[in-house]
Amino acid sequence: MNPRPAESPKTQRIKASAAYPDQPLLAVGAVVIHDGRVLLVRRLRPPGAGQWAIPGGKVDLGETLAQAAEREILEETGLTIAAGEPIFTFEVVDRDAEGRVRFHYVIVDLAAEFLGGDLRAGDDASDARWVAPEELAALGVHQRTRELLQLKFNFGK
Repeated sequence: MNPRPAESPKTQRIKASAAYPDQPLLAVGAVVIHDGRVLLVRRLRPPGAGQWAIPGGKVDLGETLAQAAEREILEETGLTIAAGEPIFTFEVVDRDAEGRVRFHYVIVDLAAEFLGGDLRAGDDASDARWVAPEELAALGVHQRTRELLQLKFNFGK
């Protein structure tokens, strides 16, 4: 497995601004199923640090949802995908001990097709892997990820 690339100053600024935002932030995920397995990453940072989830991240100004999903999956996993249509939308609101909003994301998950690349954990992921339906129960999979996979793909039942 290759070490994660160094983060650019822009990436560091974007991540720093995600905590305690002035407004909800838009993020995307890409649901990639290939050879009967789904692509998941273990989140490196809050919210959801340590949990397995659909890979993705924030949408940059001027990016389409598909462009953001394709960029984020490449950064997080080293894989190239073709992002398709939105299939699931939800939000994450995380509050600190004083009740202040620490993170607020509106997340749009897109269907995506695997095109190629060598799987590796990078950027915001501590691990990345292809996961079979029977493996989901043994992993600490984020509840929304589990719901999405069961609802849209009958995956993991």
